[in-house]
Amino acid sequence: MVDSRIRSITINQIGYPINSKKIAMFKGRGGEYRVINDATKEVVYRGQAVDPIKDEASGVNVYTGDFSLIEEPGQYHIEQDGREASGSFLVSELPYHKLHKGMLKAFYYFRCGVDLEEEFAGDWHHKACHLAKGRIYQQPNTLLDSCGGWHDAGDYGKYSGPGAKAVADLLLAYELYPEAFSEPIPLPETDNLTPDVLIECRVELEWLMKMQEAVSGGVFHKLTTLQFPALDVMPEDDLSDVYFSPISATATGCYAGVMATAARIYMPFDSDFAEGCLKAAIAAWNWLEQNPSVPGFTNPTEMETGEYGDEQDLDERYWAAAELFRSTGDESYHRVFQALAKESFSKVKLGWADMGGYGTISYLMNGEEHVNDNLYAELKRKWLQEANRLVQQGSQDGYHISLRTEDYIWGSNMLVMNNAMFLLLAYVLMGDPVFETCALNHLHYLMGRNVLDMSYVTGFGDHQVMNPHHRPSVGDDVMAPVPGLVVGGPNRGLHDDYVREHLQGKPAAQCFVDHEDSYSTNEVTIYWNSPTLFVVSHFNR
Repeated sequence: MVDSRIRSITINQIGYPINSKKIAMFKGRGGEYRVINDATKEVVYRGQAVDPIKDEASGVNVYTGDFSLIEEPGQYHIEQDGREASGSFLVSELPYHKLHKGMLKAFYYFRCGVDLEEEFAGDWHHKACHLAKGRIYQQPNTLLDSCGGWHDAGDYGKYSGPGAKAVADLLLAYELYPEAFSEPIPLPETDNLTPDVLIECRVELEWLMKMQEAVSGGVFHKLTTLQFPALDVMPEDDLSDVYFSPISATATGCYAGVMATAARIYMPFDSDFAEGCLKAAIAAWNWLEQNPSVPGFTNPTEMETGEYGDEQDLDERYWAAAELFRSTGDESYHRVFQALAKESFSKVKLGWADMGGYGTISYLMNGEEHVNDNLYAELKRKWLQEANRLVQQGSQDGYHISLRTEDYIWGSNMLVMNNAMFLLLAYVLMGDPVFETCALNHLHYLMGRNVLDMSYVTGFGDHQVMNPHHRPSVGDDVMAPVPGLVVGGPNRGLHDDYVREHLQGKPAAQCFVDHEDSYSTNEVTIYWNSPTLFVVSHFNR
């Protein structure tokens, strides 16, 4: 169950940038506290924990202690009479450098179809997996190459839409913050010419190309077995047949969007690959135009793996049109984008099922001189309006994040980091530092400044997740889990048997347990890692 030794003084267990606002949270009571230099044991700052918020989501009163005056690089902790000291934290110019490399390295650990060699994977090495060809579900005697890409989550499924969202986040991080990726991880393919983030994204992009039906240009929704393997099965031991699920409009729209993005990003590094991405994006777009009304995807009857069903495909089409317009300058895509912008769907969300925000940010990043002035202004206004809402919500929350009680759903940490990513994009557009500060508060929450004193990233923090619902971490006989993985986080819905038994009656933000059986709070996915990597990239320059 949840660790009973939860500290009442919580901080970002990695640290704080020198020039940022530095705040600790004190659960239950305030009063005087001391900041101690770990090396010298000296008190370097005395402050008061004040301004309590009765926090509905966490179920506690939360006081804040501001120690922003500390700007001397070093390792520190916080003490308060009658309480266990906080964890130790770093103050430095780039406190998240190792975290950034670790979170990018996590995508290497998700790789499918290749040996993860000990030289690069360390204790978490294993043999190549899922090497057999996959069957088309409607034509089970037709076999296609299905090898490669990233496993999606704690299981071994591979999904077109969520995979495209993850790659989009990483490509956008590179586009905005290339200097954050100047140092190799390294990877087996590191060549000191192409940044490692683009090498890793190409692994998924090349697999996604295998998901496109050659004749029609449509994209298969997912590639999975019929049922999940047992929790302790290593990837190379998962030998059940894999199936290409039917084509879906949402998968095809996401594919067109991410391939058009990749065409632009990879052109300076590999023009042939970039041109191949654009050709693939256009073929997918042609399928979308020829199939304007397609039912949402549902699992075939005997398939019990993740469905990722999505009835709404206008947002994916909107994203695809925006990226194709941005990458080609072709006005035909611009006309479709403008028409779709009049339709009723969110233009500001960044989730795997709501891709409208990616279309909006792509359009806004074109610059005012290349777009419809009125539409540009309206979309920018909507982005600013949502960013201000997130800031306002964060100001009312005890832990300074933008989630309401009802937002602690399955994958709440995705919402936390998607919102942080959204705020940083608002900062790029508007230049208002309040958005940057609010985004950093979300990272502080993820890394331990929360009611459970929990770092929700494996391998980082002194009170970190140790038992994720992740098959390689369970089955590999290594005590520590695969590092750099973001887990789902608190889920008030109590959607698995373990949390239903152990967490009844808990406040929303406490509905989390670090146990391998809790798939609804403690699983991992590539598209929870990806917005987090985007956010950490901003603060690693």
